[in-house]
Amino acid sequence: MRLLQVYKDYWPVVGGMENHIRLICRGLRERHPDIVPTVLVTNPGSRTTEEEIDGVRVVKAGRLATVSSAPISLSLFAWMRKLDADVVHLHFPYPIGEMAYLFAGRGRPMVMTYHSDIVRQKTLMRFYKPFWHAVLRRARLICVSNPNYIQTSDYLRPHAAKCRVIAHGADLRQFAPTPEITARAEAIRQEIGTPIVLFAGLLRYYKGVQYLIEAMADVPNATLLVAGAGPMGDEWRALAAQRGLEGRVRFLGRVSDAELRALFHACDVFCLPSIHRSESWGAVQVEALACGKPVVSTELGTGTSWVNQHEQTGLVVPPMDASALSVALTRLLGDAALRARFGEAARARAWAELDADVMVDRYAAVYREIATA
Repeated sequence: MRLLQVYKDYWPVVGGMENHIRLICRGLRERHPDIVPTVLVTNPGSRTTEEEIDGVRVVKAGRLATVSSAPISLSLFAWMRKLDADVVHLHFPYPIGEMAYLFAGRGRPMVMTYHSDIVRQKTLMRFYKPFWHAVLRRARLICVSNPNYIQTSDYLRPHAAKCRVIAHGADLRQFAPTPEITARAEAIRQEIGTPIVLFAGLLRYYKGVQYLIEAMADVPNATLLVAGAGPMGDEWRALAAQRGLEGRVRFLGRVSDAELRALFHACDVFCLPSIHRSESWGAVQVEALACGKPVVSTELGTGTSWVNQHEQTGLVVPPMDASALSVALTRLLGDAALRARFGEAARARAWAELDADVMVDRYAAVYREIATA
């Protein structure tokens, strides 16, 4: 079976969706070699290129410009028509990819993964809405990471009958506590000297780190480590300084994959304080769960509170509520037995539902289903 994956970028571009598609393609080659993926994305430059990444053919169509984070590529339409495929897999949101399928997809069976609603680009959505509804109607199946999103998305509810839940898996093997990771984690704990709360991710508006910083003022005897970089970094550093928390809130900047794994194992609690539906999943939560760490997250009506289950693998609190965050963190940091119970459940849940191999097997079943329908 020939499979065509369509999005705007692909690994080694760093991003949750780019890595998600890479995991699917790599997993298919290892576990389902009868399904042969090709990836169609855009190239940062104006020239179209073809290359092989991890044994997968990747076509990068020349880019004209970028509008509202969406690369514009007329070549993508031509390649959509040109490439042979038994099944097309679109990853929303990427309007150019979806329109390319509408106008050049040649009616081939299509499955879509619905990663998140469009939240901020309301002007774009007013123009795009008719095309978007057409794409939803054309999809044979719509894959969603969690059941919460089907019920809370105005766009998905009318199509609930053809939605399938396939959790976004992670390569959990890389989070095993190797001797090197264990040694580095212990060194981090010795250096910090207090219980550790960890946040990891891009420092963007919807992550809500300002509320976590405010919460730390009321969490006694603990240190917050912020791993990541992004446009809100300077503002959030200034907030920590303003609140007199420079010693208890440490910004680490971008860290290597190995260092991030050590940080997961070193921390006592992981926190994802996101405030908008742009946070449809929170892949870092999966990584924390795989390391056996309890999580504090926020209720957004998305996958964040499906991945981290309240009073089972951690605690879920309202968004934009520093007081609720501080109460949850204080409770967990003050109760080692509770952390251990949640952490054990977290690790078990990650391996049973959130591993990449589980995800790939479920996608393979979907591809075969719609190819033969």
